[in-house]
Amino acid sequence: MFDVIYGLLPHLLNGIALGLLFALLALGFMLIIGVMEVINLAHGSLFALGAYFALMLLTPDGGLPFAFLEPYYALPVGLRYVIALVVGPILVAIVGMLLELCLRRTYGSDPLYGLLLTFGAALVLEELIRELWGPAEYFMPLPRMISGGFIFGDLIYSTYRIYAALFSVAMIGLLWLFLNRTPYGAVIKAGAYDSEMVRALGYNLSRLRLYVFAFGAALAAVAGIIMAPIWGVRPHVGVDAVVPAFVVIVLGGVGSFWGAVSAGLLVGLVVALTAAFLTDWSLISMYLLLLLVVSVRSRGLAGKASVLEQ
Repeated sequence: MFDVIYGLLPHLLNGIALGLLFALLALGFMLIIGVMEVINLAHGSLFALGAYFALMLLTPDGGLPFAFLEPYYALPVGLRYVIALVVGPILVAIVGMLLELCLRRTYGSDPLYGLLLTFGAALVLEELIRELWGPAEYFMPLPRMISGGFIFGDLIYSTYRIYAALFSVAMIGLLWLFLNRTPYGAVIKAGAYDSEMVRALGYNLSRLRLYVFAFGAALAAVAGIIMAPIWGVRPHVGVDAVVPAFVVIVLGGVGSFWGAVSAGLLVGLVVALTAAFLTDWSLISMYLLLLLVVSVRSRGLAGKASVLEQ
């Protein structure tokens, strides 16, 4: 039994790292659904855009031909990586704000209009990526301290996956503290319960929606940057990301912060363990898991009426 568990250890670690990244991506998606009441189908494209912006800030080979950036690329890779982690999400947040301004005309109308607009935005962003960066796949360079591998017993494991898991834990923890321990988080949670009540209390609802959409877009970009060395950077990577995010939200329950985190971990573990035995079934396994859980609990593992819980 110990030998079996020991042999599965790399797959378990892969599943935990992948699940935490899915959870981080899904939480940004869930924030937008809660306050905007819009299923943002462009969330995956924002995820991809974050990876491309980070790539531009990390290496001239994956960037745009701006001559004035040449001195910048002389900086150490580690410093450029930190800059990419900060600046990339900010740039994507600005794109998210522009998208939210376009969405405003759909508020109060049939939800299908918002769904179609974000679907169109996803197609536009993907084609824009193809025009600017081309259809080729890129691989993101990493600082030496988080690249390579380490030996555990007679197993060799990726250092970066451990870093990705720890970073995701830190981001999820900070997001929970922000939502539950700051007045800004309280307003966002109140908006998820009843947006009109937030307006009645004197808050600018339009501004709240703008900032929440930007915040959700930034979270998508962070997930895209951290996921890029694992999945690669290619124009259609957003499609690969938005579907698991949607599965995680439904599986965890639209209404539960920790439900989304638990569902992300569960999806990551199921995908990783299935890949260990039946590679062709690894992605299908998450849909089978969703069908199984929703058949028993229609609102997911911890679904509630609101989008965020204490």
